[in-house]
Amino acid sequence: KEIPKKEEGALAPEPEVRNLPDFSHVFLPVEFLRNLFSRNLGIGTPDKVLDELTLEGVAQYIKSGKCKNIVCMVGAGISTSAGIPDFRSPGTGLYANLQKYNLPYPEAIFQIDYFKKHPEPFFALARELYPGQFKPTVCHYFMKLLKDKGLLRRCYSQNIDTLERVAGLEGDDLIEAHGTFYTSHCVSFCCRKEYSLGWMKEKIFSDDVPRCEKCSSLVKPDIVFFGENLPLRFFTSVKSDFPRCDLLIIMGTSLQVQPFASLVSRVSKSCPRLLINMEKSCPSLVETTLLCFSCRDVAHISTCDDGCLALADLLGWKAELEDLVKQEHARIDSQDQSSESKGAPAKASSASAAPQHKRGQE
Repeated sequence: KEIPKKEEGALAPEPEVRNLPDFSHVFLPVEFLRNLFSRNLGIGTPDKVLDELTLEGVAQYIKSGKCKNIVCMVGAGISTSAGIPDFRSPGTGLYANLQKYNLPYPEAIFQIDYFKKHPEPFFALARELYPGQFKPTVCHYFMKLLKDKGLLRRCYSQNIDTLERVAGLEGDDLIEAHGTFYTSHCVSFCCRKEYSLGWMKEKIFSDDVPRCEKCSSLVKPDIVFFGENLPLRFFTSVKSDFPRCDLLIIMGTSLQVQPFASLVSRVSKSCPRLLINMEKSCPSLVETTLLCFSCRDVAHISTCDDGCLALADLLGWKAELEDLVKQEHARIDSQDQSSESKGAPAKASSASAAPQHKRGQE
């Protein structure tokens, strides 16, 4: 239809005002939002698993016998009490203390392209952090206790310090998502000759840049640098482990690095997730919580060791955990003394205390 022309100077008609109720003072509770999204978007509300969203609630769930496939996701925060710095803590983190290496930016020390041109900074840092100089922490032995009690399905670690192995987690228990020092390879795609932990250690502590005996290319420990792919086993295990997981324990990581951080969203919507960390700033955990509208997340803000001791206490395992730590540290000290008496480096035995690397499992 032809639209009538507006007469010049005429005022536009006032819009019709309806008496709508004022909702500005109404608070929409979480339960209302859950029902709304469930009804309109088909997002179902998961069954309640924890009686309460506390560490006590998690402990009761574990003791109920319904929890048999625990997956642990761990980062650098579980090793700080052993004397190994984490990466991102202001002032004390590894990235904050790399000025002496004259890097263009801190992360360059773990960039594969930068390493191929300037390997010296990485190997200088490797001497400081090399496996065998530190003992596992309470947190490491708590995971060993979970394994001994038949509750640990897998530990997914971002760490390269090998302390999970020293604590007694073997190849099948462990996914070293960011690689391991246990083996090394020539970086040349045409060669890829493998070298042992002992060979690499000798080169690093003799101040030599490790080079391949076959083609003279650089040799790098099998840790994952920025620009490299994660191990294939990481992806294949995720597909089988996370759908079966009935408790996800996240410790000592701020979940800043992908694809590791995205694993928190791979468990079912009813699977409880426990965070033990010094801060709550875990973006992936927050995002997936909002998307799933699930009341299944517990945050225990403390050091990883204190959090594990508190959980062990609630489970009735505290004395057992403390005894395990004491016995294992005494065993490592004994091996250190034995190595000293034979003329070997005093701190080299922690790595030898770990289970032998099994080919085909990493």
